[in-house]
Amino acid sequence: MSKISEIETWLQENFAALLAKHQVPGAAIAVLADGEVIDHAAGVVNKGTGVESTVDSVFQIGSITKVWTTTLAMQLVDEGKLDLDRPVRDYLPEFVLGDDEAAAAITVRQLTCHTAGFEGDIFTDTGPGDDCVEKLVATLSDVPQLFPPAERFSYNNAGYCVLGRVIEVLRGKCWDDCVRDHLFAPLGLTHAASGPYDAIRYRAAIGHVTPKPGDDPVPAPVWALTRSNSPAGSTLAMRPRDLLTFVRMHLNDGKADDGTQVLQPESLLAMREPQVDVPYLGMSDHWGLGWMLFDWGGGKVIGHDGGTIGQSAFLRVVPEKGVAVALLTNGGQPMHVYQEIFTKLLDELAGVTVPARLEPNPAAAPADFSRYVGEYTSMVADTVVTEEDCKLWMKRTPKGIFAEIGAPSGKEELLPCQGDTFVAKTEQMPGVYMAHAFVGDDGNGRAQFLHTGRADRRVSR
Repeated sequence: MSKISEIETWLQENFAALLAKHQVPGAAIAVLADGEVIDHAAGVVNKGTGVESTVDSVFQIGSITKVWTTTLAMQLVDEGKLDLDRPVRDYLPEFVLGDDEAAAAITVRQLTCHTAGFEGDIFTDTGPGDDCVEKLVATLSDVPQLFPPAERFSYNNAGYCVLGRVIEVLRGKCWDDCVRDHLFAPLGLTHAASGPYDAIRYRAAIGHVTPKPGDDPVPAPVWALTRSNSPAGSTLAMRPRDLLTFVRMHLNDGKADDGTQVLQPESLLAMREPQVDVPYLGMSDHWGLGWMLFDWGGGKVIGHDGGTIGQSAFLRVVPEKGVAVALLTNGGQPMHVYQEIFTKLLDELAGVTVPARLEPNPAAAPADFSRYVGEYTSMVADTVVTEEDCKLWMKRTPKGIFAEIGAPSGKEELLPCQGDTFVAKTEQMPGVYMAHAFVGDDGNGRAQFLHTGRADRRVSR
């Protein structure tokens, strides 16, 4: 029996039980190896209706969309219509931020690898029309700059909305039409949707949320985030097999299954080149153009994750081995499912070791906490870090959109992990710790930023 056949049997015997164990209402998975794709599904797409999940069910892929948006941009590079190293204002003269000097300097490349440096959690609802991305970009005029462009990494959803707007302008059509015309169509995708009006044609999953820790997941009150964030990942949905069709193009010199050249080989390789290092957060080691880049034992891995309202998506690709796994879920505790499945599959199919999740390491405790103590802020949260009884504590107060969606608040102990990285327990994901890295220097030996993937700037002692 081939390895892929063994994996198919394992999924048939274990997938449903894993979902049940971790309260995941439904999920679908696809695996690419030896040029063959297998897929499997279990559970339900909606606990409110009881409709079963199948391999043709469409789930939201969240921020995996950013790889699609970057691919759309790289097609324009191939056509000579876009230069990654030119300022964004060369294409969007109306691009304005709170820091005009920074806005004038930011390049298209910096949007793709999260180094533009302005606050990125901007989810303003600008309506359902085709002009929603254009309208969102117009609201950024007062968004503050965290650091000079290209200085460091800070995950930036709004940056991808700006990139989406650049694509819209150069193509002369909305982002939804761009992704349908320039990726869905040439790739021959049959179960992919750019938004709810497309998704309703399929067996579409709805996200599930947990009202409070320990509760069973229940259907979310809405299907998706605002359309204005579509280029960043708010609406794109598909079945796992179609997601791997997109990946297969990236592994096949940019060619679709029928031989259509969707992306030039040099562009897809450029997307995998490291652009910036990422703080030690249990995420990726580097960021490329769109792709997350992982230095894991056994080989180089690329991928991305996605999270929307109650839906979580995971994609990992081992290009040198032609192996890829896509897992799409709709609630519960999907991180545990991801860890168990990807650890097994990537080891057996590609000889790659998935790192264990970050955990506290008391031996890593620093002798002095003064570098970390202080107040940090962003547009979505204020955080106060204090030292009490020789321990480090964090009190986080959500604001803006995070307060509106009920992001957790309260006081948590920051436990030492490695160097300047600490971890804190998460009520929403029992057994999973969230990393917090203290990076930079404010000139007085104190951390300049509290980094959780997004950099929150120090504002006081």
